[in-house]
Amino acid sequence: MMNRRRIVDLVDDRCMGGAISIGNFDGVHQGHAALISRLKVMADQIGGPAVAVTFEPSPAAILRPDGVPPQLTTIARRMELLRSCGADHVVVCKTDQQLLNQTAEEFFKNLVMEELAARGVVEGPNFYFGKRRAGDTQLLRQLCRENGIAIEIVSPQSAGESLISSTRVRDLLSAGNVAEANRLLTSPYMISGKIIRGSARGRQIGFPTANLDSVKTLVPGVGVYACRVWRDGDFLADAAANIGPNPTFGENASKIEVHLLDFDGDLYGCDLEVEFHSRIRGVVCFDSAKDLTDQLTADITKIRLQLRGND
Repeated sequence: MMNRRRIVDLVDDRCMGGAISIGNFDGVHQGHAALISRLKVMADQIGGPAVAVTFEPSPAAILRPDGVPPQLTTIARRMELLRSCGADHVVVCKTDQQLLNQTAEEFFKNLVMEELAARGVVEGPNFYFGKRRAGDTQLLRQLCRENGIAIEIVSPQSAGESLISSTRVRDLLSAGNVAEANRLLTSPYMISGKIIRGSARGRQIGFPTANLDSVKTLVPGVGVYACRVWRDGDFLADAAANIGPNPTFGENASKIEVHLLDFDGDLYGCDLEVEFHSRIRGVVCFDSAKDLTDQLTADITKIRLQLRGND
């Protein structure tokens, strides 16, 4: 007997009867955008909605908790980006062991046919579904054909000689190459967190910083970055962000410190989003506080010029 457990607790009627694409969509990169673009075309042909289906948490977080890679997007950010790529609706499947125990056939019947009443499916060639990833695109084609559902398998997207993937984006970000990562993404890479009180050392040397904590997604590699800061979806200020230790003052703990340009206000306790545009330099141990402030002044001049060029 098939497992009748609902995969999605509540599905808006507006999400039913259209074309769907199922995946983690972490980061929402250009490969995902190509998938959603084809999804939109199929949905228009069918005369229904284009629906992206994603998971929270990712299945890997349950199946391989010790080896799961850091996420590139929170679920809220992922939904926002998928809609900006053209999805009419985003359905979030709450991942648990019961979901992961469904066979490929159960998953297809319960989600694709019954809960979403899909009339079309668009996926990439590396799509797997069901317990132990037993379902592949060959089985997906068969199930769609047997049930009169349109299907399209979209070729993966490349940049240079390599395929665009969430793994490639993670590697670039971890290396500090945010500019190249952004070329693979559909929007500049962003992290979010809460501002906490720090040592106030930056204020003492004339460069006050906001210390970002509780970040749930991948933090780019150590370095100084040109950034833009947002609060509640509204642009707040351009910024210089330092990720890593502060060796000039003997501080070895890695932190995320953000100096907002031309901004004066109390941000303690606020939730901020920091959008990364380019890496300016690595973290350096300076001989004196003056050497550090001279470098920070040069960094800010460079950041202003770079961000002005991005406008």
